[in-house]
Amino acid sequence: MSQTKANKTLQFHELELDQRILKAVAYLGWHQPTLIQSTAIPLLLEGKDVVVRARTGSGKTATYALPLIQKILNSKLNASEQCVSALVLAPTKELCRQSRMVIEKLAESCGKVVRVADIAGSSNDAVTQRHALSERPDIVVSTPSKILAHAEAGGVVDLKHIETLVVDEADLIFAFGYEKDFKKLIKHLPPIYQAVLVSATITDDVVRMKGLCLKNPVTLKLEEPELVPQDQLTHQRILAEENDKPAILYALLKLRLVRGKSIIFVNNVDRCYKVRLFLEQIGIRACVLNSELPANIRIHTISQFNKGSYDIIIASDEHYLEKPGGKSSSRSDHESSSSRGIDFQCVNNVINFDFPRDVTSYIHRAGRTARGNNKGSVLSLVSIKEGPVNEAVEAKLRSTFAAQADDEQIIKNYQFKMDEVESFRYRAQDCWRAATRVAVHDYRMREIKSEILNCEKLKGFFEENKRDLQALRHDKPSRTIKVQSHLSDVPEYIVPKALKRVIGSDPRSAPVAKQPRTSAAKAAFERRSNDPLMVSQVDKFSKRRSAPKRKKKAI
Repeated sequence: MSQTKANKTLQFHELELDQRILKAVAYLGWHQPTLIQSTAIPLLLEGKDVVVRARTGSGKTATYALPLIQKILNSKLNASEQCVSALVLAPTKELCRQSRMVIEKLAESCGKVVRVADIAGSSNDAVTQRHALSERPDIVVSTPSKILAHAEAGGVVDLKHIETLVVDEADLIFAFGYEKDFKKLIKHLPPIYQAVLVSATITDDVVRMKGLCLKNPVTLKLEEPELVPQDQLTHQRILAEENDKPAILYALLKLRLVRGKSIIFVNNVDRCYKVRLFLEQIGIRACVLNSELPANIRIHTISQFNKGSYDIIIASDEHYLEKPGGKSSSRSDHESSSSRGIDFQCVNNVINFDFPRDVTSYIHRAGRTARGNNKGSVLSLVSIKEGPVNEAVEAKLRSTFAAQADDEQIIKNYQFKMDEVESFRYRAQDCWRAATRVAVHDYRMREIKSEILNCEKLKGFFEENKRDLQALRHDKPSRTIKVQSHLSDVPEYIVPKALKRVIGSDPRSAPVAKQPRTSAAKAAFERRSNDPLMVSQVDKFSKRRSAPKRKKKAI
């Protein structure tokens, strides 16, 4: 096993890629490859087995997608029949869909020469999956369990012609319980194929997987930190106890101290819905993402969030993998994870309402923002109980950014005066207490039922009828608890003096001028007057009334 370190960053036109691929790259606006792309792509084009380790947001998906498409284009020149030549494995349905979309965008200029099928993230219907596989796509994207089920069924998909195996987020494959499925799947592959393992971390699971499917691999460990530099990603915290967190979140969002698209992370599903109900009461719309929602709903929620349909998403970073006995909740989908691998686009802020339980979770949460060349910030609400983990995170960041001075804080204290939040406290506590366990339970049951109905039966109809598209939104009011309209307004007397100018410039907070009241008769007359079909009739009647009556002459 050899390790390679990058010295020079090659440009896309220097990577010996097809002109059709370069055209798609230019259309996507990628000016130059990232460090991991310029290092790994030449090795993959040579046919070597590679273990790619790079931080989140560094473009790992395109790292294996570009040479994979190039390899298929080369093989199609002398191919005698259509067959499945590449298999991409991912631990979650969301990652499968994300990988398929990236590959399709890069192969868009290739026409129908390169075909991709996603049998995990596109549909749960086995008949639909078999139909997609029967067309023999060049690239199949799936979770290990789904493709294994079709391979064992026989006659559906033939994996003996596989030339390339890609395992995305390889450190999660075994952690999500796919170890047995992966070992069985390897037996269906041919004896010789190129294997690529892509991961943000090199764990013991990755090492064991490497021994199963790689032969004399090249391991790429680039000299780059796990997170982007501090001039691109800022880390801040507010020291607050559990009772203070609702009031702080209320002030941050209502006073617009946090702007742009934001992800609010909590540690379990119930807290996810409790924060959702809390924000609804103060007039802030947000959507929920967790493992207990159906896969189609999770995928649609992420897609709508990336398109800008809503600005706030509440995600649960569940640690069901760490429960005693390794058993998760029966309702949870083990093929889902919000803080790993998902490409949330143009996220400005990550808010840790619940501080992560370990350092790794913090790094992966922070990786949801400041992706590519974009900037972002991480704001954490830290209680005394969460202090030890906070110190461990800061120690990890200090070792990552070794150039920082020892006396300088890596996670800076957010300039926030708690005494100025006292005026928000009673409002926030009333809203927080209203989101009871019963309300959360009722809302979860109602949401799952309605979302399944929307996604399965009405999704196609609403997408064709744009006016009714609002019914597909995932941030609709829940109506589980009574929402008091006055809580969504921020009176001027509770706004801190330093922020009154900022709040005053917000057009949404400006008072609405009262319209003069009109009588019912006058309103009806105005409606008739403005109706073009009634104008002539109104004029006729008015002329009749205004015409003087002739008196009869006495004989």
